[in-house]
Amino acid sequence: MKKRWSIVTLILIFTLVLSACGFGGNGGSNGEGKKDSKGKTTLNINIKTEPYSLHPGLAKDSVSGGVIRQTFEGLTRINADGEPEEGAASKIETSKDGKTYTFTIRDGAKWSNGDPVTAQDFEYAWKWALDPVNESQYAYELYYIKGAEAANTGKGSLDDVAVKAVNDKTLKVELNHPTPFFTQLTAFYTYMPVNKKVAEKNGKWYTNAGEDYVSNGPFKMTSWKHSGSISLEKNDQYWDKDKVKLKNIKMVMINNNNTELKKFQAGELDWAGMPLGQLPTESLPTLKKDDSLHVEAIAGVYWYKFNTTAKPLNNVNIRKALAYSINRQSIVKNVTQGEQIPAMAAVPPSMKGFEDNKKGYFDDNDVKTAKEYLKKGLKELGLSKASDLPTIKLSYNTDDAHAKLAQAVQEMWKKDLGVNVELDNSEWNVYIDKLHSLDYQIGRMGWLADYNDPITFLELFKDKDGGNNDTGWENAEFKKLLNESQTETDSNKRIELLKKAEKIFMDDMPVAPIYFYTIPWVQDENLKGTIITGTGEIYFRNAYFQ
Repeated sequence: MKKRWSIVTLILIFTLVLSACGFGGNGGSNGEGKKDSKGKTTLNINIKTEPYSLHPGLAKDSVSGGVIRQTFEGLTRINADGEPEEGAASKIETSKDGKTYTFTIRDGAKWSNGDPVTAQDFEYAWKWALDPVNESQYAYELYYIKGAEAANTGKGSLDDVAVKAVNDKTLKVELNHPTPFFTQLTAFYTYMPVNKKVAEKNGKWYTNAGEDYVSNGPFKMTSWKHSGSISLEKNDQYWDKDKVKLKNIKMVMINNNNTELKKFQAGELDWAGMPLGQLPTESLPTLKKDDSLHVEAIAGVYWYKFNTTAKPLNNVNIRKALAYSINRQSIVKNVTQGEQIPAMAAVPPSMKGFEDNKKGYFDDNDVKTAKEYLKKGLKELGLSKASDLPTIKLSYNTDDAHAKLAQAVQEMWKKDLGVNVELDNSEWNVYIDKLHSLDYQIGRMGWLADYNDPITFLELFKDKDGGNNDTGWENAEFKKLLNESQTETDSNKRIELLKKAEKIFMDDMPVAPIYFYTIPWVQDENLKGTIITGTGEIYFRNAYFQ
């Protein structure tokens, strides 16, 4: 999940209909291992694959984020109710105009090596991410800060970015506009600190476990066997260490869903499935029947991105033909089987003001209209029939679930439209680089809300060169509406601006939405206190085995 991508300042925050909450495992079997799990202090989980980066300023995917959220902590952290609360900061003051925040660093906040966490560590980390030399894909998340966008795009200086360590304990931040959800952003990993002293001594501090890999969260990394496993242990320097019950977290990288479930059933894993792993789709009906399956809807969307810069997908009618013809209901019923919601819109219906998106902007599996669009597109391309189109390549990262979905869509496009599709899979790190460099035609991607506001799904596509756009698409009116939403103080009017922007997006169809996410998983019945948020994040700082 990366996840994410370029940000505009907003005026009002909305709460997800599906609020975040803590989960504790009410029932469900985990096979032979469950009888031995009472009171144990080591959690065994699967994260599927090698993280892209464990530097908070470089992380851009759900795997990296899933590790970093256990090992680092921002000025705020997300609690069991899905709301931001004080984290590394013990006090947060906001100016009357809502544009200036003053954070007081908590007494006792320390790095895992014993160094004090300072305001300078935050200033250093944020400006490092904004430095274009470092190519942080999530740098735009910092654009709410005055001067941040200019610095990141080479039009201004890092010295002019309005984040300042007044002293070791005081961080002052000035925003472009009032941003009521700013304390949610400060819990996101791009806003997390980096130990300035360590990083300036060793620029590659984040590439391996060792004495230089220091963090300030509830756990610290003690081992990183690349493409194999990661070991965490309780960070005794953490300011809230008394509430951390687990002593160790063992993370394996099993990129086979069947193997993950088998290891869970054998007691080798305490959790299988999302948000860090994935269950085999064919297992879901059985797991649901025996009452061991947990399913929760979250604010996320699975979609196929189109490379709009190259033929034939630079043609909007070809894109619409492909998008309209997909049978999403069949996919969620027969392929994904996780109670997902068919998506004919970009913003999940769990976002306030977007409840109508459960129906969306077009009918599911509207083959008749799809053929009309295909006919128009072929004519514009100077072609007479679908078979004249060159074979289209549909790409995805290596994963059983992605492969099955791609195979289903490949068959739909061939059967209903006569379009030939070639499937292309690659490992995650290779795949994500393909998308970012537009070295693809159609590629799958998922997006989970970074924070509880609908713009998190639209801002990805504000700029064609945005870190997570990946489509080459840009629209001046779309951008204008997003910019207007920055300063609109009337919440209803702001929603209307965002809905108008979404309509433009769906009319141009740079992506084909497939479904809105749920997260299905199974867990040890004795595991309690895990926090899963409505935006699909998971935290183990309060987890324990009963």
